Amino acid sequence: MSLGEILQKSLAGRPEGAPKRTGKELCGVWYRLMRPPFFITAAIPVCVALGFVMRAGYPLDSALWLRFAGLLLGCFCGLTIANLANELFDYVLGTDAREESIGGTGAIQSGLVSCRELFLAILFFVAVTIAIGLGLILSLPEGLHAPLILLTLFAVASAIFYVAPPIRYGYRGLGEVMVGINMGFIIVGASSVILAGTFELRALALALPVAGMVAGILYYQSLPEIETDLAAGKHTLANILGKDHALFVFRIWWPAVWILLGNLWLSDLAGWPVVFCLLSVPFWWKAQRLIAARGDGDWLPLDRYGYLVRLCYLISGAALVWGAAWK
Repeated sequence: MSLGEILQKSLAGRPEGAPKRTGKELCGVWYRLMRPPFFITAAIPVCVALGFVMRAGYPLDSALWLRFAGLLLGCFCGLTIANLANELFDYVLGTDAREESIGGTGAIQSGLVSCRELFLAILFFVAVTIAIGLGLILSLPEGLHAPLILLTLFAVASAIFYVAPPIRYGYRGLGEVMVGINMGFIIVGASSVILAGTFELRALALALPVAGMVAGILYYQSLPEIETDLAAGKHTLANILGKDHALFVFRIWWPAVWILLGNLWLSDLAGWPVVFCLLSVPFWWKAQRLIAARGDGDWLPLDRYGYLVRLCYLISGAALVWGAAWK
């Protein structure tokens, strides 16, 4: 499919004869498309940066709290760009059009939302995200402007081109790497600069486990669709590894994150509350047992257990936020 054909399909309206939509249906479908429960993945990195600033002794004045609120809003808008772009371009490219696919919400297929409406919503959230980012950045010393603007533009472009042509890095086995960079190093690092008004290298040490945790959610989400993604031409880290190696990587993934968190405490970069991350061990243990039980069979049923990994993220992330702020 050429870029022109992709653009034409992306701007298609609702099909003729599509049912009339009620206000309740529209609210419900846009809620599903924006996926508010997943906003926690953006909130925790920003809160880690806030904890770092608190531990470092920067003043918690009203200007800082205003910037913190702006960061949360901007990151939520950025995550919404990624969610909407994934929905639109996975449909346009046919990945979510396959009957066996479990991706997407089915909003386009049901006629409740058109491709054009999704495309325009993406443009709206891009404009809002960049506007919020510029507002926060321009309040800082001039020397910080250029690098932070470049990081903002990179993050916004990454949210779109996860699945959008011509880059589609999520189809090339780079999803976990890019998500880790964006939601780990960029959000934590840039947020700490915006909150503190200066760059501190120590903040990137806190970003490393965050990158691992966020990428860990994406990695698990790709496991149920190892075979269906491959059939659709989507190469993920999981289907590149194959089922046996994918299970092995999952088994060591979260223990590696917990080791990184423990090392922050031992290095005095975070307080002892980071050890509460170990409360998530039972959920990781259950998840890896469930994966192992599927063997070489159908992994699609694993999708219903994604909440186990999200709990690992929530518990470990909360422990890191607490530890980052602990003095």
